[in-house]
Amino acid sequence: MLSTLGVTVSLPLLVYVGVFLAAALACIASLTRLSTIEDDDTRRGMAGLLVASGLWAISHVVFLVVPVTAVRLAAYYVGLVVGFAAVGAWLYFCSAYTGRALHRNTTYRRIAVAIFVVVVAVKLTNPIHGLYFTTTAATSPFPHLAVEHRLFHWLAMGLSYALAAVGGFMLLELFTLTGYDARALTFLLGLTGLPLLFDILGRRSAVLVDMTYEPLGVAAFAVGVLFVFSERFQAVRLAGDIADPVVILGESGTIRDANEAAVELFPELEGAVGDRLENRVPVLAGEVAQSGEVLELERDGEPRYFHVSTNPFTVGNTRIGRMVLVNDITREERYRRQIEQQNERLGQLAGVISHDLRNPLNVASGRLEMAREQHDSENLAAVAGSLERMQRLIENLLTMARQGLDVGDKQPVSLATAAEKAWSTVGTAEAALVVEGDMTFRADPDRLRQVLENLFRNAVEHGGNAVTVGPLDEEPGFFVADDGPGIPPERRESVLEFGESGGDGSGLGLAIVDTIAEAHGWSLTITDAVDGGARFEFTDVELTRADEGGTAPTDMWGAAGGEADR
Repeated sequence: MLSTLGVTVSLPLLVYVGVFLAAALACIASLTRLSTIEDDDTRRGMAGLLVASGLWAISHVVFLVVPVTAVRLAAYYVGLVVGFAAVGAWLYFCSAYTGRALHRNTTYRRIAVAIFVVVVAVKLTNPIHGLYFTTTAATSPFPHLAVEHRLFHWLAMGLSYALAAVGGFMLLELFTLTGYDARALTFLLGLTGLPLLFDILGRRSAVLVDMTYEPLGVAAFAVGVLFVFSERFQAVRLAGDIADPVVILGESGTIRDANEAAVELFPELEGAVGDRLENRVPVLAGEVAQSGEVLELERDGEPRYFHVSTNPFTVGNTRIGRMVLVNDITREERYRRQIEQQNERLGQLAGVISHDLRNPLNVASGRLEMAREQHDSENLAAVAGSLERMQRLIENLLTMARQGLDVGDKQPVSLATAAEKAWSTVGTAEAALVVEGDMTFRADPDRLRQVLENLFRNAVEHGGNAVTVGPLDEEPGFFVADDGPGIPPERRESVLEFGESGGDGSGLGLAIVDTIAEAHGWSLTITDAVDGGARFEFTDVELTRADEGGTAPTDMWGAAGGEADR
């Protein structure tokens, strides 16, 4: 036992000072590894936690070694403040790392600041009320300033551990849900709670000093996360944002990790860490090499389709491998293949229509014209009308067969410009077009032209004298309304089906409109217009935003589309 500068230096004191000094140095050293954390908010939270815990540990060292009572008390008060600040940094870190937005919530921030100010005020005003702690001289396990904690201390400690537990549960939930082997990180998390045991022993035993030991747990957690398990720490965080199967590969193609979803999809990955991907799952390795191809697998007795993509996997600025993401696109791929099959059948239908129907119809129309030149009658006029209706039907069928049920590239289009262009291609007799406002949205210009032309022609042919077009007031979308006889409520769904007609039409016009709307992802609703006619409302329309590069609305309009018949 030595006596230096009035301080009795014993082995227990040296152990205490060495442990807390090591914790402070560990926190400082960990600051140099913050660049390995890619997420900005997670990095800020960890930085705050390390700074607060490092200062907390240093305040303990000063409290233990400096012989001046006033300095010891000042160091203790500093520890009380930065220790409670560490709780806030811990919650910020846990919220950011687990992908939550609690740390960004203004209300929660204000509540946190208010709680911090109140608790710190209670701590710092202890000389006035004496309800937080009192001090006495103690000799065991070495001479030191013993702190006797009072009511407010236990209340503040209970609040601190309760808040810290909230953060801990956030992490445990993430570790559980990602499907990764997070046992190492769970162990490190457990270390942050271990100091509570020393707190209790210090309170009940003379072997340990009655003080807070939390800086030791935080230092162990930081060193473990940033120096030992940095790769696992980064992988778990990334997996928290991704529910799909993920496989981590080294630069040489060896398997470094795989989440539970990946193992479920590819059972061969079980225990495959360290082996090459092509040895365990050659079909996946082939997709990784090709990239961009659709992977078809037989699962549960039916085919499923996946898109395989790879991204660099880095820790900080160092690339350590690749992250293979397997995205289930079964629903989209089945729909795409269904559309291809439908379009193929429609293409075959187009050939039949063009040759087997259109050619005889042209012959009949020509012979009819010759007959009417020699002798015209009501019967021949009726035949001409029927042939004209057949011609319109064929044109509609050819339009559907050639263009299919899908849409092309969506481009920014102006509703007002689209309406005026479509109106100019339709035989509108004495009817008038009214455009109430404008909007810019994304659509296939040619298919949008068909929608508007069909609706315009439909309105005029059913007695409408005015057609109104404009954007909806309460949601992204537009409407087309007329002042005709309208559509009874009980028939508003059936008129959108192929073959359903409200008069002597083909029953294709509104069905085509509904099909094109569905292909765009729009919802079509038929209601009553203000003037008593029919109003067609298109919702769920994708608006064009200014931040998309300022592309001017597209003005791409070709020849008139198919006829419309209700």
